[in-house]
Amino acid sequence: MHNKQVAKNWRSLGMYALLGAIAILMLLPLVWLLSTSLKSPSEDIFQFPPQWIPSQPTLENFVKVWQAHPFGKYLFNSTLVAVLTVALNLLFCSLAAYPLARLNFRGREAIFTAIVATIVIPFQIVMIPLYVLAVQLGLRNSYLGIIFPAIASAFGIFLLRQAFQGVPKELEEAARIDGCSELGLWWHVMIPAVRPALVTLAIFVFIGSWSDFLWPLIVLDPGSAYDTLPLGVLTLAGMFSMDWRLIAAGSVIAIAPILLFFLIMQRYIVPSETASGVKG
Repeated sequence: MHNKQVAKNWRSLGMYALLGAIAILMLLPLVWLLSTSLKSPSEDIFQFPPQWIPSQPTLENFVKVWQAHPFGKYLFNSTLVAVLTVALNLLFCSLAAYPLARLNFRGREAIFTAIVATIVIPFQIVMIPLYVLAVQLGLRNSYLGIIFPAIASAFGIFLLRQAFQGVPKELEEAARIDGCSELGLWWHVMIPAVRPALVTLAIFVFIGSWSDFLWPLIVLDPGSAYDTLPLGVLTLAGMFSMDWRLIAAGSVIAIAPILLFFLIMQRYIVPSETASGVKG
C-alpha cells in the first residue's frame, strides 16, 4: 500500500513538473516581449544568451509610442469593438442555442449539424463574400463593419447548446407551472444557469475580437479613424524602421487589456448555483 502511494506521488510530481515546464515555455515569449519593451537603446536586445532583466529599465519606449501614434484612439476602438462583439455574441448565440437544446421541432438535429459543420470552413473562404456584403450594406470604415462578421459563431452556439442541455428539467417545468413564457424561461432560468459557459464564451470572443487583424485590415482604409490596436501596432514597423523596442512596447499595450479581462472574468468560471439547485 505504501509503495503504491509513493508511486502515485511520483506520478503526480512528474505531471506537475511537465505542466510547469510547458507553462514556462509558453510564457518565455511574453517575458522576452516585456523585457524588450523596457530596455534602453544602449542595450542589445538580440544578445545570446538573452538578458531577461534590463540593466537600465526605462518607460521611454512606451512614452514615445504613445506620443507618436494615437494609441488612445486605437485602444478606444478596440475596446468598443470587443465589448460590442462579446455582447452580441452572447445574445444571439444564446437565443439560437436555447431552442436547439430545449425545444422539440422538426429538423432540429439537422439544423444543429449544419451549424456545427461551418466550424471547419476557414475564414479565408468566406472573406471575399463577407467583404462584398459589407460594401453593399455600406459598412466599410465603420464599427459595425468590423463587428458584423463576428456577431454570432457556430462555436458559441455549440457551447451554449451543450450548457443548456445540462440544466435540470425540473427547473424548466417549475418555471412553466408558474406561467413563465419561453422568453422569460430563457432569461430568468436558463441564462443564470449557464453563466460559466457564458463567461467562457465571452473570454474566447473578447480575445478573438481584440487580436483580430485580417478583417479590420480588409474592411478599413489605411489610416482610418476606426483603426484597432493590431493595425496600430502594424504602423509602428514603418514609422520607426523596425525598432523592436518600440514595437514591443506597442505590443505590450495591446496585450495588457486581454490579460486584465481574463483575470477579471476567470472568477466567474465556477459551477452555477442555479444549475445545481435540484438534487436527486
